[in-house]
Amino acid sequence: MAFITGLLLVDAPASALNNAGADESARTDNAVATKLIRAGGRAYPYVSAQAFRFWLRTTLERESADWKAAPIFREAKVAYTDANPLSWWDDDLFGYMRAPSKRADAVQRRQEDKSRIDETETSTTITRVSPFRVSTLVSIAPVTPTEDFGTMSRHEGDPVPHQHQFYRTVLKGLVSLDLHASGTFSYRNRTGYLNLDDTRKKAAEAGSLEHLAAEQSYRLPIGERVARVQSLVEGLGVLGGGAKQAIHYTDVTPAVVLAMVTRGGNNPFQYVVGAGSDGVPRVQVDALTEMIQVWGDQILSPIYAGWVQGFHDTQREELTKTLAGLADGSVDGGSKLPQGHVVGHPRTVLQQLAADLAEHGTEWMA
Repeated sequence: MAFITGLLLVDAPASALNNAGADESARTDNAVATKLIRAGGRAYPYVSAQAFRFWLRTTLERESADWKAAPIFREAKVAYTDANPLSWWDDDLFGYMRAPSKRADAVQRRQEDKSRIDETETSTTITRVSPFRVSTLVSIAPVTPTEDFGTMSRHEGDPVPHQHQFYRTVLKGLVSLDLHASGTFSYRNRTGYLNLDDTRKKAAEAGSLEHLAAEQSYRLPIGERVARVQSLVEGLGVLGGGAKQAIHYTDVTPAVVLAMVTRGGNNPFQYVVGAGSDGVPRVQVDALTEMIQVWGDQILSPIYAGWVQGFHDTQREELTKTLAGLADGSVDGGSKLPQGHVVGHPRTVLQQLAADLAEHGTEWMA
């Protein structure tokens, strides 16, 4: 099975992209803290995987003309999507869990809810492991968040003080997309793999989806599977979102993207970019060279290396030079890039990856 495997860097020059709620240790009553990992007496700001996935979902709904987002239904304290990956692209690539209550009053409320007129009937609990996976985005170096104080003073009487944290750092995260699972829906009676109940199985049969009997699965046509993945990949290049944008306005489109198609879901990019002694991004040339040497036989595509000009340009040049050397054999004694490499702006290389999916989709998504 093949996976799109990637690394992202998000530049956060003065940001509070994901907050933890009230800061109980603050000097004011109205204070908000950022999310931090504390280790060894140091603080590392982070953005949760849930927040990142929310950014990407909303970006795809807004920016992709073809993206088909599932409707969301609310039931007491539970909310869920339509959980129909045959129709909805986010149910396919982001996964779902749906366990409808069988209580008589809950059933009656669903029947009376006019917003559910096009809801897919669900006969049993269904779940789908997300083909798209993302790590927590963590600061590459420890930082001390800044405490910023402000006031609401556009009224008579004493100003109302408020306080929040923000930071300056670069966040690093890993992404992975299971290409085999994308557009392939299981009916195995196992948690995470019972994607289709009887209603959805009948719809798959009626739609003449390919039946993979050995896997107990149905599969969409290759053209539709590729189109869904292409939209997600291109969406990463125009990513938007984040908290406190009204006062910090952080561009969260990746400043750096490294991606490739690999056999298996391991992510060899983890140590290719780290932090130097000054806390800024640094290309680990030896780690990159070793990664190609060790994992070269598992790489099915070019390495797509996107780095925004103006963002630590000396490191951009270091990455470009190293990849060129690995390709022509001047590094490590021989050519180590079996499929070559693509260098450019992050959005450009992601668009190239999406285009290559159209050409190699039958192979990569088998």
